Amino acid sequence: MAEKGYCVKCKTMREIKDAKEVTMKNKRKAVKGKCPTCGTGMYKILGNK
Repeated sequence: MAEKGYCVKCKTMREIKDAKEVTMKNKRKAVKGKCPTCGTGMYKILGNK
């Protein structure tokens, strides 16, 4: 899975490292991982599919 997300620390779009698909409390899906450059946690909410 090569999801891209916005890193708030680097202020750029980056590929999410160690991406895992998770389900939030409200039953929506999201991708959780880390920034490959700085290691900050990244989180991307996916659409309703």
